[in-house]
Amino acid sequence: MVLLGASAVFFGVIGLAWHDADTWQSLSALWKLPSGRIVGDVLMVAQIAAGLALLLPRSRRVASIVLCVVYALFSLACIPGIIAAPRSFGQYDGFFEQFCLFCGALAVYAAAEANGSRSLLLGRVARVGLGVSVISFTLAQIVYPHETAALVPKWIPPGQMFWAVLTTVAFALAAIAILIDRKARLAMHLATLMLVLFGVLVWIPLLVAHPETHLNWSEFALTLLIAGAAWTVADPRGTPMPRVAASLR
Repeated sequence: MVLLGASAVFFGVIGLAWHDADTWQSLSALWKLPSGRIVGDVLMVAQIAAGLALLLPRSRRVASIVLCVVYALFSLACIPGIIAAPRSFGQYDGFFEQFCLFCGALAVYAAAEANGSRSLLLGRVARVGLGVSVISFTLAQIVYPHETAALVPKWIPPGQMFWAVLTTVAFALAAIAILIDRKARLAMHLATLMLVLFGVLVWIPLLVAHPETHLNWSEFALTLLIAGAAWTVADPRGTPMPRVAASLR
């Protein structure tokens, strides 16, 4: 939950700082709305405020509601791109990146829900939604294998394509485990770890080498956000990190 909240603040800040397509990516579709840039900025401010509030136990329920609204609108903003280019897989993947974040916020809300059966239902929806999103991430690496491999640092043995294939398989196995709810929590923990490693090994070196490239910043922030969403769906009440080690035993 801390990772989701902090990453929401990070993404909101760079979204407010840089109004370009590299930073906003599919969310730049918001600008086509009447007063779209103002709407987009308001949503970014709301994301920052809710991200901060998510870090405080007393305000988590309200923060989760705000983030659900923000990420639902971000997801809807991707739909015009899908309609305009239905054969472009990148448009669908952009939608599921945002929908994944909605699932993370929904999991927090479900955990704060007083009605036990309702909480269970919403938590299940968040888990299934995350699983479907992970399928999209798997397909993205299958559709774009060379682009995926090119992101792997060349110094990591045994080779870039090896890691591209291995991480694709890992995403696929995680998606299956999450959807059928067998070792789902462990799968989400391991997916979180893999995504964080993407941020550390792929995006941080690119940021150091090319800090002027806004796409590197937005991809880094989005990777951390997705990792935070996966972790939050697994542990919506904010279970400490050491639980991963326990779940592996």
